This record gives sequence, structure tokens and C-alpha cells, in this order.
Amino acid sequence: MSEINSATPAGGHSSESVMSINDVTVLFSGKAAVRNVSFEVEPRKVTSMIGPSGSGKTTLLRSMNRLHEMTVGATLTGKISLGGVDVYSSEIPLTVLRSRVGMVFQKPNPFPTMSVFDNVASGLHFMGLKNRSFIEESVERALVSAALWDSVKDRLKNAAATLSGGEQQRLCIARALAVEPEVLLMDEPTASLDPIATQQIEELTQTLKDVLTIVIVTHNMQQASRVSDNCAFLLMGDDRAGELIESDTTEKIFNNPKDPRTVDYIAGRFG
Repeated sequence: MSEINSATPAGGHSSESVMSINDVTVLFSGKAAVRNVSFEVEPRKVTSMIGPSGSGKTTLLRSMNRLHEMTVGATLTGKISLGGVDVYSSEIPLTVLRSRVGMVFQKPNPFPTMSVFDNVASGLHFMGLKNRSFIEESVERALVSAALWDSVKDRLKNAAATLSGGEQQRLCIARALAVEPEVLLMDEPTASLDPIATQQIEELTQTLKDVLTIVIVTHNMQQASRVSDNCAFLLMGDDRAGELIESDTTEKIFNNPKDPRTVDYIAGRFG
């Protein structure tokens, strides 16, 4: 057991963990942004959430590790569970939840003046880990996992701002990986990247799903079809709240969807 796992309270890491979204409604100051959404996130697979802007994809993604709570007036009904445990219960402290369910944002957000090394180590320090050799090993392992080690191993003391956009995004991925999450949430992670960097991130997701579960929000239908195993399609309802139209394997969503609205969206007729 690693030092990270041994520092995690009961109910921590488990190879059997899976996220489950059950009848989830997210409201901001009483107005629904997501309504009555339910689907399963299978372990060690990539699940994509697709749908037009305003359909609640990012809100739902942020609710999976309670980041939406940073918005004043945010409330949630229904249940989101990790390994069968409600993530909104006291059984999973918030700091532990966010180490078990990491997040990568649309735009790379490294700490720009901090070094490459310190960026990756920041989560470990936040968890109270102080063993220098363990932190160094964890940083290297995370950078290797993020396919960044060869590029930055001689620049670990350089400021993160000196890296390219694609390198900064992989640095953010490494920062999330350093604390050994079970689930990695990715919100449009390639939206601000060039095609080469986008391909690198997409290839990285295929490598990472061998060891963790990934949920990705994307507006790029080709990307969703390339990288994801399962897919959930959300659409804005009459009350302007995002609703789940259907979820299934990516192959079925793209080749044999059940709902005509899914057919229209995949075909580019709206959105």
C-alpha cells in the first residue's frame, strides 16, 4: 500500500470503485441547470458526455467531485456515489473526495510561477505528505504517466509558465495523477490546444484508462467517438435544464441511437 493510500481514510481507493449518478438535479439559486440525470460510469473506461452548449455537461461533471459548490446558491438532489458511497455524505471528506476524483479543466491552469516539480507535488503537500523521496518518486511517476517526463525531466525547476500549452495541460494531468485518483474528470481538455497536442492528450486517455476511470466532456463528436467507450447525451429541456436523452456504449450512440434527437445531434443538424 502506498503512503497516499495509507493516509486515506476507510472507504478509500478500491479497484472496484465506480461512479453512479442517480436522479441528479443541480440547481443554482433554485433554477435547475441539470434535471433528473441517471447513468453509470463504468470503471477503467472512458465515458464521454456530449451535447450542445448549455445542456449541463460541465455542471454535472463538476458535481461529481463537488466543485459546483464553489458557486454561491448551488444545491443538488439525487445521489452521486463513488464505490457505493454517497460523495455528499460525511463518509468521504471533501479533501479526500477531490484526491480520489481529480479534475482537469478546459484551459491549462498550472500554478504559473511555481516550478514544474512543485506543481505536480502540490497535491501531495496539501495532503500533508512530507517524505521527500516518496514525493520525488510520485512526481516522476505522475509525469511519466502523463507522457511528460522525457520532455521536462531536465526542466523540473523551471516555472510552469515556460511550458507549451500542450505541456501545461499534461502537467495539470500529472498534478491530478500524483495523488493516485480513481476517477479523472476532464472538461474539454483539448479545446485550447493545437491538433498535435490534442492527439497527444487523446492518446494519453487511452493509456490512463488501464489504471483509472475517465469522464470527459467534449463538443467534438469525432473526439468522443475516438476516445470513449461509453457516451451520455444531454440536451436542454423545455425548462432550460439539461436532461439525459440516452446513455449507452459509444458504438451504439453513434451508430444505432434510440432517440431521433441523438441522431440529429450526431449528424450535426443542431448544436
